[in-house]
Amino acid sequence: MTGVYLEMGQRRVFACALDWPGWCRAGRSEESALEALLVAGPRFSVACAGAGIAFDADAVVAELSVLERVRGSTATDFGALDVAPALDHEPVCARDAARLAAFVRAAWDAFDRTAAAAPPTLRKGPRGGGRDTAEIVEHVLETELLHARMLGLKQRPFPPGDQAAAAAVRRALESAVARCNEAGTPAPDGRAQRPARFVARRIAWHALDHAWEIQDKQGPA
Repeated sequence: MTGVYLEMGQRRVFACALDWPGWCRAGRSEESALEALLVAGPRFSVACAGAGIAFDADAVVAELSVLERVRGSTATDFGALDVAPALDHEPVCARDAARLAAFVRAAWDAFDRTAAAAPPTLRKGPRGGGRDTAEIVEHVLETELLHARMLGLKQRPFPPGDQAAAAAVRRALESAVARCNEAGTPAPDGRAQRPARFVARRIAWHALDHAWEIQDKQGPA
C-alpha cells in the first residue's frame, strides 16, 4: 500500500505520497490529482535512480490509499503545497530523517542536471508567457529561503547569481532535515513553521516540478 494525502483547495487538489518526498501532483479534483500522481511515477523513479534510491514505479503505484485529507489555502489554489497533514507531526527517527535528506538531495541533483543541460530559452505559452531557464533557476533558489523559514532557520536573502549564498542555504536546509529527529516538530499553530517531513516534501516537489517544467518546455511549440 502507498499512503497518500490530499491537500484540498477550492480550485486545486494536491495528491502527495507520504513516504516518497517529491512525488506530488495537482489536479482540479481528487480523481485528476491521483491520476496525475500515477502518471508521474516513472518520472519520479528517474530522479530517485539518479541518487541511488530504489523506486519501483509499477509496484508502488499498484495500490494508492488516501490516508488523510487536509483543507488547503489560497497558496494551494495558486499551485503550491502549503498545509501539512497531521501525519507529518509524528516523531521522526534518525533513519527517517536521513531518508528525507536523501530525497531532498535527489531532487536538487535532478533539477541542477536538468537546468545545466537545458537551452537558455524555453518555449513560451500561447500568449508568450513563461520563464526561461535562468529565471526558473533563480526562482527555485530563492524559494529555498521560504523553506528555511518553514524550518525556523534564519537565512538572509541573497542577490541573483550568488551561487555561494544559495549553496549555503541548501546546506543549512539539508542539515536541518537530516537532524530533524533531534529537533522534534513545531506545533501546528498556523504560523510559518512546518514539520520537517512537510518541508522536505515541499523542497523535493518544488525542485522536481520545475525540472519537469524545463524538460517539457524545450524544443519547438
